[in-house]
Amino acid sequence: MRIHVQNPPNDPHFEITEAQWNAALARHPDMGPMAVSFARDDEGFARAIGEAEVLLTWTRQLRARFPKGALPGLAPRLKVIATTSAGLDPAAPFDWLPDEVALLNNRGAHGDKAGEFGIMAILMLHTRMPAFFEQQRREEWKPIFTSTLEGRRVLIIGLGALGGGIARRARAFGMRVIGVRNGANPHPDCDETHPAEALDSLLPGADFLVLACPLTERTRNILSRERIALLPPGARLVNMARGPIWDQEAVLDALDAGHLEGCVTDVTVPEPPPPGHRIWKTPGMVVTPHISADDLVRYNDRTLDILMENLRALREGRPLPNRVDPARGY
Repeated sequence: MRIHVQNPPNDPHFEITEAQWNAALARHPDMGPMAVSFARDDEGFARAIGEAEVLLTWTRQLRARFPKGALPGLAPRLKVIATTSAGLDPAAPFDWLPDEVALLNNRGAHGDKAGEFGIMAILMLHTRMPAFFEQQRREEWKPIFTSTLEGRRVLIIGLGALGGGIARRARAFGMRVIGVRNGANPHPDCDETHPAEALDSLLPGADFLVLACPLTERTRNILSRERIALLPPGARLVNMARGPIWDQEAVLDALDAGHLEGCVTDVTVPEPPPPGHRIWKTPGMVVTPHISADDLVRYNDRTLDILMENLRALREGRPLPNRVDPARGY
């Protein structure tokens, strides 16, 4: 099997290396020898893609590499395109993808790191850290006392690796965990699960709301201005999904008005926000630069393990665990 790894031109933190590839083969010796090439430039891509059966690359490169109609002609042997991210919204719409080529996401690589970030964000908001940050800038010593998380209700929209990782840790703190997903199938780390259609009825009871769902046309602006108004006064918000999932201006207005007590967001619109954007200065808002789910030490190893698991399934004629349904977008 011929595999090509197309790294981005400049990514010193998460470029997949030959040493990491060899370590992955050592962890999966049953996969046997494979012909693998690595590149980060256009010339390297052009040399490899005509013979590649599997391409591992970054999601944001896909539409540029494969304009509509380019496949299968550009890569006649290609069977699998594997990506290094869970969310594939930058590659949508998927009109460039032939039915015979399987598109894989990286679902499963993010859960542990995202779970830790999510519970950190909840703890920060619960202990009023954004208020303490403001007080520190004003050189003001003013105690604010809070309680524990036990019994507080957290509503998590999206129960994939991100949302599931947060749910597991929230339950460990004694929180009441309510999940929203497509359908109402139970989740082992949730006290309740509900379909997306029930969201409006759930928002008024949420002490915390966590956004952890993929961006699709169905979830775009799922947290609208109207839904923000349904949250109880003093609710706290965490966004680890995508910027277009929410009405960002409405969130900032709700913080300014005191309807929301605090927010931690790892995503913004645009990304990054320009200098002078109100999101930098809005009281109660904490912004991190899209780092919540990326484990600097383990991410690439887990990415390659996931790829091996899918290639093993391909070899054995089983469904590919990470195959994306283009109609759903994930």
